[in-house]
Amino acid sequence: MNYNDFYNESIHEPEQFWAKQAEQIAWYKKPEIILSKDEDGYPLWFEDGELNLCYLSVDKHVEDGYGDQVALIYDSPVTQTVRKYTYSEIKTEVAKLASGMLALGLKKGDTAIIYMPMIPQTAFAMLACARIGVIHSVVFGGFAPHELAVRIDDCKPRLIITASSGIEFDRLIAYKPLVDAAIELATHSPKKVIIFNRKLGARVPFKKYDVDYDNLVYGSEETRCVPLKSNHPSYILYTSGTTGKPKGIVRDTAGYAVALLFSMKYIYDVKPEETFWAASDMGWAVGHSYILYGPMLNRTTTIIFEGKPIKTPDASTYLRVIADHKVNTMFTAPTAIRAIKKEDPDGEFIKNYDLSNLKKQFLAGERCDSATIEWYQKHIPIPVIDHWWQTESGWPMVSNSLGLEKMKVKSGSATKAVCGYDLKIFNENGEELGPNEEGFVVIKLPLPPGNMLGIWKNKERFKNSYFTKFEGYYLSGDGGYKDEDDYIFITGRVDDVINVAGHRFSTADMEEVVSSHEEIAECAVIGIHDELKGQVPFALVVTKSNTEMSHFQLQHEIENLVRHQIGAVASLKSCVVVKRLPKTRSGKTLRRLLRSLADGEAYQIPSTIDDESIIEEIEQVLKEYKIGFYKTT
Repeated sequence: MNYNDFYNESIHEPEQFWAKQAEQIAWYKKPEIILSKDEDGYPLWFEDGELNLCYLSVDKHVEDGYGDQVALIYDSPVTQTVRKYTYSEIKTEVAKLASGMLALGLKKGDTAIIYMPMIPQTAFAMLACARIGVIHSVVFGGFAPHELAVRIDDCKPRLIITASSGIEFDRLIAYKPLVDAAIELATHSPKKVIIFNRKLGARVPFKKYDVDYDNLVYGSEETRCVPLKSNHPSYILYTSGTTGKPKGIVRDTAGYAVALLFSMKYIYDVKPEETFWAASDMGWAVGHSYILYGPMLNRTTTIIFEGKPIKTPDASTYLRVIADHKVNTMFTAPTAIRAIKKEDPDGEFIKNYDLSNLKKQFLAGERCDSATIEWYQKHIPIPVIDHWWQTESGWPMVSNSLGLEKMKVKSGSATKAVCGYDLKIFNENGEELGPNEEGFVVIKLPLPPGNMLGIWKNKERFKNSYFTKFEGYYLSGDGGYKDEDDYIFITGRVDDVINVAGHRFSTADMEEVVSSHEEIAECAVIGIHDELKGQVPFALVVTKSNTEMSHFQLQHEIENLVRHQIGAVASLKSCVVVKRLPKTRSGKTLRRLLRSLADGEAYQIPSTIDDESIIEEIEQVLKEYKIGFYKTT
């Protein structure tokens, strides 16, 4: 199959193209309107259709005679548990959980927060919500009560579904006290909290709003899937924004189903009954699209892995999972590969495992350096495909579409635009740039199916965040360029968002936390280059004039503040005291200049800077504390 012909049809005849793809899924009511617009002019897909994501992911496969096929493998090295679930087993549990939720008073259009570790019940909770039209919002279990409370107040869930605990390496984290603390902090009060008790010894304080998961499921009859309109929100997923307040990205139902099934076939080239492993977390876009919905829509066995690439128990754990479960296609962030490479530089562990079933490795979430790809292919000689997408898109935007045509790989490039994405590179004035000229990565409307429906309850922010800078185009927030062959190179964020191991954090959010320390007068948080995680947050702080606290103590307290307010995943590792911050004459902190200084990159001093002498001061501090580039110089 030819990529160019397929891609050109998707750009020039989008309605015709996606109408054909929509034929691949089972509708309760087939759409006659393929592409339309909402009252604000934003594109909508399959507006008059009706379907259900849970039905397509589970029930249909049972009806088609595949009930005994393994749908999901739970592999938990931290609890030394492996459990396989068939489509029939999942259907029974999900249908009963959904019935129990209805009995608790939930109805179509309500919202529910899912705050759980990487266990099968997380997937069951998501599917149960989809079954009855409840809009789920999965919140990563590593987030602190404050962050959970922000999300509670934004999406106002009628229900929270949680577990007794998560496990971080060898440390048990009790979730229920965190949920209770978040409810105390929040203005909105959920009616009920369903708790799945893992019986691992975590403290589970009982509240009057609590409901036991097992009792609810086993005391309920099965309920059927509810037909939903194409643009009924399937979920809300929060991602960081430059204002410091998380953005609740809303996903539709029909466009998402069509796009994910398309991607499994034409991008990942995965067949039904193969095994696909996305080593991510359910709290991120990858977890929604490629741990749960994508593979299960495609009738592909998926893996829920509760562990880390190293220390659970060592750098061989990913290799064991691939070998034990005969994984055919894997998807992870480059951070994971770098962590394994650091622990096992000569690939000694790799020699101990049969990886013959693994045919391709996909990477996303951050830029992958050439050295990491070369190391991987030296020890595991299979295609390593770096591709690019965002929470907002829900599925890949730039990739080597293996199910269409295996294109040549270019180091540093995510290859070419995926079908449906009319991607261009603009300068500041909205003029398209030529080959190898770096600018803003933008996509011409209409965005293809599966992209965000909006920001939860905030049309104005949706418009201002993505569509006001260049009319008729989606602003991705990333910079990049195309070469003479239309290969696309993504160079990183152009806004104040830090990408830590594929997870996005707002600098404004972190600065608010750092500034809350009683000894801090002002601060700037930037993302600096890190060999393992891509970027890590780094804080420059100006202390109050009368402070007597030592630098060591201040750094320790600020790191703990970030851990408590945002979560350990934010991993603020360094904090240095400076006399002042570089600013423009209008008072804007020059964060881009600070990033260039810390990363040892060439920089230009902006003409608007208030005082040039501060640059030398900052460099001296970075050298003294061996920050970023100055670690090795």
